[in-house]
Amino acid sequence: PEIVFCGHLYMAPLAWFAATLAGAKLVMQTHGIEAWPRPSRLRRWACEQAAMILSVSRYTRARVLDWAAIPPERAVVIPNTVADCFTPGDAAALHHEWALEGKKVMLTVGRMSASERYKGQDRVIEALPELITAGQDVVYVIAGEGDDRPRLEQLALEVGVSDRVRFVGALPLETLIEAYRMADLFVMPSTGEGFGIAFLEAMACGTPALGLDAAGARDALCDGKLGQAEVKQEFRSTLARMISTAGQDSQKLSGAVREHFGRERFASAVRSAMLRPVEV
Repeated sequence: PEIVFCGHLYMAPLAWFAATLAGAKLVMQTHGIEAWPRPSRLRRWACEQAAMILSVSRYTRARVLDWAAIPPERAVVIPNTVADCFTPGDAAALHHEWALEGKKVMLTVGRMSASERYKGQDRVIEALPELITAGQDVVYVIAGEGDDRPRLEQLALEVGVSDRVRFVGALPLETLIEAYRMADLFVMPSTGEGFGIAFLEAMACGTPALGLDAAGARDALCDGKLGQAEVKQEFRSTLARMISTAGQDSQKLSGAVREHFGRERFASAVRSAMLRPVEV
């Protein structure tokens, strides 16, 4: 092999060993929270031997350069892409099945893990009473599973919105696509996304997206050009504004996502990175 590609930081020492045996170029991939803290000395050293370290966002690249003693040009950003199956379409059947006709639907797709509370489902739940008081007939759908679900269910009960929050569990791909299409707004006020592929999936389905101006979400939301990247202090007011004015050209939004993050552009970026004459 000419290249040994390591898909996770934890495997960096093994990947370095394989690349050394093969006389191949080592390319490391970094995603998000696994690469933000300073790794062990061995993992860090193995990464520093790589000809290139790829990151899915500018934020992850910056964190890598904080601990890796490498020239900046050896750290390259290649954003994630989005599967071709995520497209606009009719979701009336799911609206009916979940009894959501006439409701404004907000959606979050993500794990509900106690170790990943940064995803922010609780922020949305806590914002619901204000939306309801303002006259919004809104329902918040949370897709995903995890050990933090009981806490979120209890929170919804405590703030008096348990009838407005639907926990639908992990969804098969076909239903997930319908859920994205059905939502009036995809919202994930996460502070810890390495990138945030769910933003792309939602917008590729034509649904507006709202996140925080934090970490890798900035890249997925294209600095506000595709979705809204808001500071924490303005999140609730922006949420209220977006849910009250939800509705835009779904085909136009989907096309813009493909233009920035489609498979062709992704493949071109990968080819360009792999063919770069970068030496350790």
